[in-house]
Amino acid sequence: MELGTRILLDLFLIYAAAVVGGAVAARLRQPPVIGELLAGIVIGPHALGLAGVPGAALIEALGSEAAAEAALEGAFAALAELGLILLLFFVGLELRLDELLAVGRRAALVGLGGVAFPFVAGYGLMTLLGWERIEAVFLAAALVATSTGITARTLRDLGVIGSTEARIILAAAVIDDILSMIVIAVTGSLAAQGVVSPAGVLFLVVEVAAFVLFAILVGTRVVRRYATYVAGRGPDALFAVAIVCCLGLAVLASGIGLAPIIGAFLAGLALGESRDARRLTEIGLPVYRLLVPFFFVITGMHVDPGVLRDPAVAGLAAAVTAVAIASKLLGGALGALGLGMRSTAIIGVGMVPRGEIGFVVVAMGRSLGVLPDEVLSVVVVMSLATTLIVPPALALLYGGAPLAAKPRPERPWPGLLPLPRGAQSGDFAAAGKLPGLGHDRESAAGHGYDQRAER
Repeated sequence: MELGTRILLDLFLIYAAAVVGGAVAARLRQPPVIGELLAGIVIGPHALGLAGVPGAALIEALGSEAAAEAALEGAFAALAELGLILLLFFVGLELRLDELLAVGRRAALVGLGGVAFPFVAGYGLMTLLGWERIEAVFLAAALVATSTGITARTLRDLGVIGSTEARIILAAAVIDDILSMIVIAVTGSLAAQGVVSPAGVLFLVVEVAAFVLFAILVGTRVVRRYATYVAGRGPDALFAVAIVCCLGLAVLASGIGLAPIIGAFLAGLALGESRDARRLTEIGLPVYRLLVPFFFVITGMHVDPGVLRDPAVAGLAAAVTAVAIASKLLGGALGALGLGMRSTAIIGVGMVPRGEIGFVVVAMGRSLGVLPDEVLSVVVVMSLATTLIVPPALALLYGGAPLAAKPRPERPWPGLLPLPRGAQSGDFAAAGKLPGLGHDRESAAGHGYDQRAER
């Protein structure tokens, strides 16, 4: 089977698994992301092997099994990255800059605690277990970065993306990611040269700060000035410009060492300041529903449950996972003190998921020869565990009494748009989960914004 045909078959199986897994999870009153992740584990190469496994013809065509696996992995990685970028773009599109700035102090405390506590706890654990200092530093660095995609998707599915807690989590995740990049840079310098370059770290901080300020200050002004003109040329032009901005800032973010999703999030945040943000959200809904599930299913496909058959690896994975969860809960909760126990718990839980940044750290450590191979399995297990517990935990925490959150200020946009055709109650744009994309309930409430999911 040719590479193109093999990839098309796998994409069909992956998307079908996402649809089935999401539907089953919803039927069990769980967030759809849980079903998508578990579906990826089931169909992946480490379980049923329905997707992600190159056939004999493909291996023969590319010369080796390693080359065939690399080709499939490259195609899947690109698609998953695109889905994640689009997810964070829409998260930014749903928020307002003044809303994030209003929780800036809280978010900074949560972000700082969410990096400092996991690093110290991870380093302490590995030191107690007798690991070398540089090994302990790398493992600790793999624990610091929150995986924003899982929390963002869950908050959207629950319809609470505009709540104070959600805004603190998302703003803190940006700070978390910036600090994580600094930690990774310092760790890599320590491993490669044995010393840390203060000048290099300072340059990285200045570069990142300049990028974020440019995207927020210049981006919003440009959008406010030209968005109406672009929108007047039709929906295709509006969507095309939005995607160019999204991918362009994602590339720039990656070029300075940040995760591409930070650039996509900032692009969405800038475009969200335009009067046509609602219209853009409606236009992009089908693309969102097509691409975003790929990220979660492909993430699940990377999990190898077989690594837990080794008692030593299983024990280390359990210890690292416990430290990863407890340290993020503590770091996030301390920054949210004073908001009430429930809000504090939501923020702490929202910062728990780990993901791609941890894999980057481990891959760098392995390439430098300072980490053993089993550490990758440990980090994968830790990432999966922290990913799976967060959606149901957030659903449970948001399922109680109304939160004492500030009402979302109404944008000065005229009228309400109709519910997008084909939207379902699980979509972020359905049932009034976004202002202007629902009717009935919101119209009766004077265009209000329901911050809680319908139960």
